[in-house]
Amino acid sequence: MNTLQLAWRYLKSRPLSTALNALMLTLGFAAMAFVFSARDQIGQAFTRDLAGIDVVIGAKGSPLQLIMAGVFHLDVPPGNVLLSDVQALREHPHVKQIIPLSLGDNLAGYRIVGTTHDYVTHYGATIAQGRLWDHPLDAVLGAQVAHTTGLQLGQTFVGIHGLGAGGHAHDYAPYAVTGILAPCGCVLDRLALTSTESVWKVHDDLHGYEEMTAAERADLQAEREITMALVRYTTPLAAVTFPRFINSSTPMQAAAPAQEITRLLVLFSAATQVLQGFGVVLLLMAGLSVFVALWSAVQERQADLAMLRMLGASPRLTVSLLFSESLTLVLPTALAGVLLSQFLLLAMGFWLPPGAASLVQAWHWTPTLAWIAVTACVVAVLATALPAWRVWRLDVLTLLNRS
Repeated sequence: MNTLQLAWRYLKSRPLSTALNALMLTLGFAAMAFVFSARDQIGQAFTRDLAGIDVVIGAKGSPLQLIMAGVFHLDVPPGNVLLSDVQALREHPHVKQIIPLSLGDNLAGYRIVGTTHDYVTHYGATIAQGRLWDHPLDAVLGAQVAHTTGLQLGQTFVGIHGLGAGGHAHDYAPYAVTGILAPCGCVLDRLALTSTESVWKVHDDLHGYEEMTAAERADLQAEREITMALVRYTTPLAAVTFPRFINSSTPMQAAAPAQEITRLLVLFSAATQVLQGFGVVLLLMAGLSVFVALWSAVQERQADLAMLRMLGASPRLTVSLLFSESLTLVLPTALAGVLLSQFLLLAMGFWLPPGAASLVQAWHWTPTLAWIAVTACVVAVLATALPAWRVWRLDVLTLLNRS
């Protein structure tokens, strides 16, 4: 019988102690794996969705709120800005590109965004079915939106007023699905895209556009608004002066994504450190428990160890038996902890709103999870080191006399 079989038989002979140690180890590894997975996926999503966006222009308010609403579509925008003010920025020497965004409605919790084809091009997304929008009330669905809603090409849907469920349905202005985007792993996967004119038309009809006089329509056109705009610079040096120009010389606000997200990640890292620290404490307690169990096992099994030595077992073999017991307990619990963390991520996906659920997904393996296996081996070695040293130092005669 090899050392692994002996180790397993001994663990089975102490079911309560083994179960408690396994539970503590599993919870500790699960907490660490959960933090690693969530942190890596959120960091990757931020990097992916922020790519190429130098500044976000919108109504004055919280810069972080503007970034979360305009780039990640996870917050409510602070307000609207005049289209004329945004268009005037196209002549600014530091502006290379402006992508307008108009929000206000949703489809099953996914936001309907009025924009231009440049928004799709910016993220390198491609059409899987159909075509991009050409006329008002044409709509293109992101891959996740199409999968969740089950909408197909040619079908229609109505927008729900507001950015969350429970608003008024715009039944009088249905959208027609003209295209479905291929999965891009970016924010477009969880958006329904249309033209800016579509968003205006839906809300114009709501306020009786057809009954307006020519003068009222002209005034309305002059006061057209969008929610925000994504801006790309012609030169990196614009980051020094352009936001200051917007904030001081216009009624709008400029928010730099890199600066605001860095601030957000600092806050997020504090929360992850707390949870990660909780996992470390659990692992330390579990490791101490394993150490106590192995130390006690050496004391209780002196007769067995003496018999093994009398039968020709070397000190190395008896030490390897202890390490086998530790690894037999720790490695499976590390795997169980990783699996438990994925179920926790899956449960969190059901709790998050549709637009945010794709940021953190279960069964999405990241390289950082490899540290769980390393940590498991370190815990096993540290818990076994002192009991193993004790076994190595005892000789056969001492063991027989004590037995």
